[in-house]
Amino acid sequence: MKYFGLNRFQHSTDSKVGLLLINLGSPSALTNRAVRRYLKEFLSDPRVVEIPRLVWMIILHGIILRIRPGRSKEKYAQIWTDNGSPLLVHSQHQADKMSKKVATIYGDQVVVRHAMRYGEPHLETTLKNMQLEGVRDLVVLPLYPQYSGSTAGSVFDEVARVFQSFRWVPNLQFIGSYHDNPVFIDACVARIRRHWETAPKPERLMLSFHGTPKKFLIDGDPYYCQCLATSRLIATQLEADGVEVVTTFQSRFGKAEWLQPYTDKTLESLAHDGIKDVQIFCPGFAADCLETLEEIAMENKDVFLDAGGQTFGFISSLNAEDAHIDALLDVVTPYLQQLRPRPDTQARHERAHAAGYRQA
Repeated sequence: MKYFGLNRFQHSTDSKVGLLLINLGSPSALTNRAVRRYLKEFLSDPRVVEIPRLVWMIILHGIILRIRPGRSKEKYAQIWTDNGSPLLVHSQHQADKMSKKVATIYGDQVVVRHAMRYGEPHLETTLKNMQLEGVRDLVVLPLYPQYSGSTAGSVFDEVARVFQSFRWVPNLQFIGSYHDNPVFIDACVARIRRHWETAPKPERLMLSFHGTPKKFLIDGDPYYCQCLATSRLIATQLEADGVEVVTTFQSRFGKAEWLQPYTDKTLESLAHDGIKDVQIFCPGFAADCLETLEEIAMENKDVFLDAGGQTFGFISSLNAEDAHIDALLDVVTPYLQQLRPRPDTQARHERAHAAGYRQA
């Protein structure tokens, strides 16, 4: 096996800390081919679909990848922007703003980049480029506030896989979740209240998280508990606002039982019970994407209105707003401080080491 390494490495080169922000991903273009390629990579991940591989590969390639790309393309078309996928656009803005924020504290010692678990920017390519930029210590932050093996766990798997081909593996700090970070919770509450500055408070505020199969919970995945913890912390701060908060789970797939209550079924139930006004915020999504902009703001709006509801409000994700960047910075700061290189000693140490090696 040939390992990825640095050519013409200079020991006098100052090392840097890398901060890598990672989100799920999306198709690179609005074409059937691009959507199929993205879905194939995503749905081939054994962390995402935990059924026997041979059985699943037959289903995936024989049925799903023949039918779903066209349907998914139609959904993406409803939210696509002139700059491409909303998730990609927001992710780039997040990385740019985080880079500027970090630079005010650490100067040029920290390199901030973003990548996608599936699709572009490729995680492997980004990690290689960061090493070429001098990154010797790396902080990886999956932008999933609540940990699941199917999200943050999958990111760790891929980072580890990539590093198996590295000649020089960097020091690594991996952040699995930040579901109860106080600054993150404050940012969520502030986002909701800011929405209420231009829209009346609803009869019900729904906090909708992406669902996972119930089996994941039974087998020990902490995602469900962390979602409830996030909801409880948000609801506690909103008690003075007099709005009842409901936690639900969206985006189920297949016939297996998923985490409940389901978002769409809850909307129907609320409308049938006479609730006329609901708003939905999604604290598990760091940036707006297909699941928030199309599934919640469009599909689930229709579900509620068709069931008899009158007013439906969608509260956008934190995206790249300043409060969110401050929250992410609060999450990573302990790790950056721990790994922060010391230019006054590090280059000197490496030069001395190199000199000793030459003499030997």
